[in-house]
Amino acid sequence: MSRSKQPQVLEISPPQELRFQGPYSDVVTANLKLFNPSDKKVCFKVKTTAPRRYCVRPNSGVVDSKTAVNVSVMLQPIDGDASDKGKHKFMVQSMFAPDTVDDMDKLWAEAAPGDLMDSKLKCVFEEQPSTPEEPPVVEASSMEVEKEPENPKAELRLLMEECKRLQAENSKVKQLYDEVKCQASGPSSGVEDIMKVVSTHFLVVMILLSFIFGFGILLGASL
Repeated sequence: MSRSKQPQVLEISPPQELRFQGPYSDVVTANLKLFNPSDKKVCFKVKTTAPRRYCVRPNSGVVDSKTAVNVSVMLQPIDGDASDKGKHKFMVQSMFAPDTVDDMDKLWAEAAPGDLMDSKLKCVFEEQPSTPEEPPVVEASSMEVEKEPENPKAELRLLMEECKRLQAENSKVKQLYDEVKCQASGPSSGVEDIMKVVSTHFLVVMILLSFIFGFGILLGASL
C-alpha cells in the first residue's frame, strides 16, 4: 500500500502565483524564495509545463536547514503567437535529502512517490500600465509673453508734449510764411515755390495737431 503524499515542507514565496510584468519583447524575470524551516536538508526541483519558454536558475538543488534559496524564473522574449501563455504552470517538488548526495538525478529517479512533496504555481501576465501623455515642453524663449497694457496717463503726457512741439513748429512756419510774403515785391517763381512748400508744411502740421488733439481728448475721457 503506497503512502499518501506529505505536505510541502518548504515555505515558498510567492506561494501560489508567479507574476510577470510586460512588455514581453525582452527577458522578464520573476523570483521564487524557498525557505527550509526543518532540521533536515531538503532537495528541490522546479518543473514547468512550458520548458521552452523559461530559463530557471537554479532549477534544482539542496536547501540546508533554516536557510533559503532564491530561484530566478526567466520568461524568454515572446515573438508572434503567445496564446498559450495563460496556461503556463510551475511545480516545486521537494523531498528530504539523505546524509550524502552523490548523484542528484539518480536520487530523484529512485525516489518513492510517497517521499515527494510538491506545490503548484500558476503564471500571471500583467501588461505594462499605460502612462499619460505629457504636454510638449516649450522653451521659455519661444513662448509668447503677453504685454502689459501701457499706462494711459503716460501716453496722454507724450501726446501733449508732441502737441506742444508741433504748435511751436507751426508758429515758426507761420512766421516764415509771413516774412516770405512781405519780402516778395512781385511775382517770382522762386518765391512762389517757397510759399507753396511753406503752405504745404503748414497744412500738414495743422492736420497733425487736429489728429493729436482729438486723440488726446478721447484718451483723457477713458481715464
